Order: sequence, then structure tokens, then C-alpha cells
Amino acid sequence: MPTTRNELTTWLGTCGDVQTISVSPVLGVDANFRLKRKNVSSDKVDPGLGDGWAYFVGEGEFKEFLRDHGNTGVQAPSTCSNHAAVNADRSGKGLAASGVGTVDCARHDGKRPTSVGDLQRGEKYSNMDYFFFSSIRNTPLIDIVVSYDIACQWSVKLWDRMKTYPHRLQVDSTGQKTFSFLIPKFHLPAHVMACQFTFSFNYNRYVGRTDGEALSAEMGPGSRRDTMDDHFGDWNWKKTSLMGMSLLRKIKVAVKERNDRRFLHNQFEAGLPDDDVKQWKIELDAWELDHSSPNPYERRFKKPTQDAIRRTLAAEEAESMKQGTAYVLHADVSAHMLITMGLDLEEQQWRLADDYSRLGQHATDDQRGQLQNRANVLRRKITAWIEIQHLYMPGLSTLRAQNPTEPPMAPDHSGIEQIPLYLPSAAPIILCDSRLHKFEWQLRCAQANDALDELRNSLRLRSYLYIDKDRFQRGQRANTRSRTIIQRIDRRVSVAAKKYTTAQAALLVLAPILKEADICNIYPKLQAKDIRGLSEADDNAARGGRISEGRRKLSWIWMRLGDVAQADNDAGLHDALRIEWCKSKARADRWSEEVELLREEMRRVCAFFESRAVEWERRAKYTHSVPNILGLVLPTELALIQGRIAYAMNQAAQFRVMGAHCQALWRFVDGYIQSEERALIPPELVEDSNDV
Repeated sequence: MPTTRNELTTWLGTCGDVQTISVSPVLGVDANFRLKRKNVSSDKVDPGLGDGWAYFVGEGEFKEFLRDHGNTGVQAPSTCSNHAAVNADRSGKGLAASGVGTVDCARHDGKRPTSVGDLQRGEKYSNMDYFFFSSIRNTPLIDIVVSYDIACQWSVKLWDRMKTYPHRLQVDSTGQKTFSFLIPKFHLPAHVMACQFTFSFNYNRYVGRTDGEALSAEMGPGSRRDTMDDHFGDWNWKKTSLMGMSLLRKIKVAVKERNDRRFLHNQFEAGLPDDDVKQWKIELDAWELDHSSPNPYERRFKKPTQDAIRRTLAAEEAESMKQGTAYVLHADVSAHMLITMGLDLEEQQWRLADDYSRLGQHATDDQRGQLQNRANVLRRKITAWIEIQHLYMPGLSTLRAQNPTEPPMAPDHSGIEQIPLYLPSAAPIILCDSRLHKFEWQLRCAQANDALDELRNSLRLRSYLYIDKDRFQRGQRANTRSRTIIQRIDRRVSVAAKKYTTAQAALLVLAPILKEADICNIYPKLQAKDIRGLSEADDNAARGGRISEGRRKLSWIWMRLGDVAQADNDAGLHDALRIEWCKSKARADRWSEEVELLREEMRRVCAFFESRAVEWERRAKYTHSVPNILGLVLPTELALIQGRIAYAMNQAAQFRVMGAHCQALWRFVDGYIQSEERALIPPELVEDSNDV
């Protein structure tokens, strides 16, 4: 969006329950590692024609800064995912620049002046700091939203690093200017859960439906900068000249989505207790103003893990031993320890089976030998465990003698992973003490919780690896290595899914025995279509393309709160309702903000075109001749002056036509917004929404 004439404007508007909307520029910081430059020529041989006059920073000052501060921004230990973009040693052999860093207008994909520069190796903090401060210095911007895919780490010490930089890069960060740091929507799924809310465009105010993304022949350094400046200028002009239809299409989508999200939120809120809604509004407002306040989007109901359940069972056993009621039939292995060991052996069995299934036809003797050794160790463990199991479940010895189900040994397959363990959920009910059923129930619930955590973590890591592969990995070698790593993560996803499926199947068997109800809602069946990341659409949506946070439907694995049967049901339900209400309100608010932001952007675009027309008319008015020493104006100079005047008037007319075109396109927009799409529908808006 052309903001140079309008960035001093402070505008506030109403938006549903949101009292004020502050229009702030969204600056997208990013890097592009495709724009490499080989180590040929030099600035002395091939200087730029306009060094620092357009989009690239001044080369001399930039290199001087790197000499003095190039090692200032060393990445501290990460509190988030391991973002390799910062310190990665990206194949810089034979390259003078491994890519470029940029600061863009993230709302409209426009390049900002003096905001682009070369990267040497990776996205070093010092390089990106220079581009950022160079972009915002000498600018009247007051409230600034900064979007960067590693903002959660980069912003932590940003102002401390700034204090060591030259005076020309100093920015008042504690006075009138305010900064908000967020993470682009496409990159957010790769971050830890704490970042999913604090740095999300979906859950922070006054950003509308901004996604925060910045788009990011062998030449000498000067020619390369000049060529890229030309491309950036052409890109900005295309965006400016097409602003009329672009904003019209956006407002069409925004009004419809605003109305839909408001209606759905109001319907949902109408069925909730008024006191709860009032309290949630207070909590949400407090968090939006200060992220150090309790986060209403986070789960406060903690699900039990396997380690926690084992510790609880051990404490209960110690207490029962004091009272002389402990269920212990073996000197070293108590009843709950028997079930715990059985679950571990079960997991080792199907992990071994998975490894055997991945063993190719041309596996080496060493690979086969390693699996055989694992199978032998597992066989000995199972044999020892079965002997203890028969003390607690003596009827199983007769069952095993009558039904020898262990598969025979094979040369290429141990068969050990198919030995039935007859845990309480798989054994006949008459052969098992009810206390063993209770022990397995508790441990299976915790096993299902842990499996879902492992599944979510693996999916989040896989999303990050896909992003890294798409953005940075080029060439067969790099892509092969990335695919190999992703395949390993896919195996972890499969193992976690198998673990949950096994636990859920056992719980379905145990539920009627222990008279536990609603198990299918607490632990739903995991299907293949449910195993997808935060940003991945379901099968139906995938056929129509990727959908955004405001429209997509999450898989239930990202919304399940844990085993509410293990704690107070009301507390768990209250937690779930609060989170869903906050997300529903955020969706409605972001679309409402988007409508108001687009209205203000339309006003600014018209003002921008008019200001440019006035500026060119002023240039035409004050273009005059300079007489020579004889007081005469040469014909050639007069022709040049007339040409300048004609060019300036042509530019003024062009901008006025562009402004009039936008006003004609948008003449129905205010009525369209106020009617909430129930009355007047302008002809410009009656077009296929797929064009948007």
C-alpha cells in the first residue's frame, strides 16, 4: 500500500465489540536464498548507478557496519524450535552473497526504500538488524507491527543490540514509537505451543486478516543491485496500479466472512453462562493488552502422563503396604509394575515389527544381525515377564498350554513381536483380578495422552522441515538429505499413531468392565485423515487448495484436552469452552478489523493518488528556464522545459485517472458494508469468489 503520504495519519474506528482500531503498518522481515551472487567482479569494477538511492541499502555504509558489528548478533540458546535460518552455514562456496534480506510491506507485498541487502551466510542478526533499522529510520511511523519467521528469538535482545550500533540506526523504542512482533501464519506451526498464541496474527488485535508473509545470470555487485532495484520498482508500480481491483476483491471476501463469523460467534455465546462470558472477556482483554497476563488460549487443565500415573501408583502401593493390603505376589514386581512392564514390552514388540517391515530385500547381514539381537533380547524379557505374570494371573498358564499361539521362528523373521502378552484388556475377564483392570486403565489413559503429545510434536517438527525444504534446500543432494530427515519424522508420526491406537483399543475393552462411560468422546478413534499438522487442511479442503486459519477446521488431535475422567469433569469442560470462545471471538474480531482496515486503506489510496497528482502539478508549475549570460533562452532549452512540463502534467493526469478509477470501483462499498450483504450488492462485487 502506498503509505508515504499517509503514514502520519492516526485513525481510530469502531469494530463490533472492539472499541478502537489502530491502523499500523505491518513490516515483513524475511530472506530469499535464491538471489545468490557469485564471487565475480567487485564494487570498484562494477559500481552501482544509484547506491542507496532506491531499495538496496548503501553498500559502503553496510560493509563498514558489518566490519564493526558483524558478530554482534550471535543467536542465544533457543527457547523455541531450532530455527536453522539464523546460524545455518548455507553453501557459500564461490558466492559473494548467499541471498538477500528484505523488509517489505506485509499487507500489500511492496518493497520499502533502503530495506534490501546482501546476506553472507544465513540470516545473521546483524544483517537483518541493519535492514530493519535502515527501513524505519527517518520515518514518522509510530505504531509498527513487525512480522518475522523467527521473531520470538530475534526480538528478545533487539533493543540491546541496537544500543551498540551507530547513531544513524538508533530508534526510539521506549518513547512514542511502539513495536509489536509477530510470526507469519505460514511459519507459525513450526514453533512451540507457547508461540502459537503470543506471536499469532490470529490472536493479536488490530491486524485484521494479515498473514504477515513477505515475498522473498551472473552479474557484478553494482549491476545486480541496479537490476534488482528496477525489478522491485516495477513490482511496486504493478501493485499500486492494480490497487483498485485488489482491495475491491478483498472487501468482498472480508464482509462475507465478517458476517458469518459474527453470526457463529453470537450463536455460540448465546448458549454460554453470562457470568463466564464476562469473566472470559476480562481475561482476554487483559492478555491482549499485556501478554504477561494469564493466557486464556492456553489449557489450564493438565492431563496425566505415564510418568505421573506410575508415580501415583507407586505412592498408593507404599501406603497400602503400610496398611498390609498391598497387591504384591512377587518379591521384586508388584501388580502395577507388572502392567507397566507389559506395556513397555508391547511397545517394543510393534517397534520391532515396524523395523522388520522396513527391512528391504537387499538388507545387509549387519542390519539383519542387529534386528535379530534385538529380537533375542526381547524374547528373554518376555519369557521372564510371563513367569511373573502367571503369579498374578495363574489361569493364563493353562490357556497358553492349550493354545500355543507363538509363531515359529523363521530365517528372516523372529516372530517374537507376535507373541500375545495377554494383558488384562486382552485376557478373559474370569482370569484377571479387577485391580489389574484398574491399573491398566490408568496406565492406558496416560499412554494415550503421551502418544498424542508425541504425535503433535512430530507433526509440528515435520511442518518446520517442510518449510525449510521449500525455502532453502536446492539441488539433488540437499533435497535428498531433507527427504531422508522427513522420512524419519514420518516414522515417529507412525509410531505415535500406533501407540495411541493400541491404547484406545484397550480402553474400549476395559470401559464396560470398569463401567466407564463416554470413552469414545474422551479418546476418539484416530483415523488417517486426522493425522495432519496445524496448517494442513483436511482431505476435502486439500482438494480445493490450502485454507487459512480463519476458515479451516483443525483436526481433533490439536483440540483434545486430555482425560477429563481423571479429574473434575466441570473443570475440564469449562476449560474447553473458554478456549473455544476465545478463538471464536478472535476469528470474528480479526475479520471485523479486516473490513475496517480495508476501508481505511481505500481512503488512503485515493489520498495518495491525489497527493501524487498535486506533487506533479507543482513540479510543472515551478519548472522554469535559466537565461544564459546574455539573458536569452536557447530554443533547445525551451523545448526541454516544455517536455518536462508535458511529462509532469501527464503524470498528474495519470494519477488523477487512477484515483477516479478507484473511486468509481468503490462507490458502492460503504453501502455494501453497512447493509451487511442483505440489500444492495454492487455489480463490481458480483463475480466469482474464486478470482479473489
